[in-house]
Amino acid sequence: MNSKIDKLGYRSSRLFKKSLGRRGSATLEMAVCGMFLFLVTFGCIEWGYALYTKNQVMGAAREGARSAIVSGATTSDVNAAVTNTLNVAGLRNTATVVITPSLASVTTGTAITVTVDYNWGNGLGLGAFSRISSNHTIECKATMRRE
Repeated sequence: MNSKIDKLGYRSSRLFKKSLGRRGSATLEMAVCGMFLFLVTFGCIEWGYALYTKNQVMGAAREGARSAIVSGATTSDVNAAVTNTLNVAGLRNTATVVITPSLASVTTGTAITVTVDYNWGNGLGLGAFSRISSNHTIECKATMRRE
C-alpha cells in the first residue's frame, strides 16, 4: 500500500497530496470569469432599459401626434399628451416637444409631425455603465394627417 496514516487518522495518498497545490484555483477562476459574467449581465440589463426607454418615447410621440390631428388641438394639448405618456411609463419628464407645422395654420389633410427629444441621462445608473451611457438623446418622430 502506498498510503500513510496522518495525525488525525486519515489515510493520505499521492492523489490527495497533488490536489493540495491547486486549492485556490477554483476561487481564482470564479473571480476572473465572474467579472466577465457580471459585466455582460449588467450590460444586457442596461441595453434592455435603453430599448424600453426608446419604445416609450416612440409611444409618447405617437400619442402627441394623435392629440395634434384633432381639429381645435393646441400645443398645450400635445405637450400634455406627451408628458402623461412619459409619466405613465415611469420616465422623468425631460422631453422637448416640437410640432411642425404650427397647429394654428394647419388645415384638414395636412401632415403634422411631432418630434420628441428625450435626454436619457444615466439609464439605470449601474456603476460603470452610468459613465458609459451618460447623456444620450433619444429622438422619435410621429407623423399623422389632420382630420
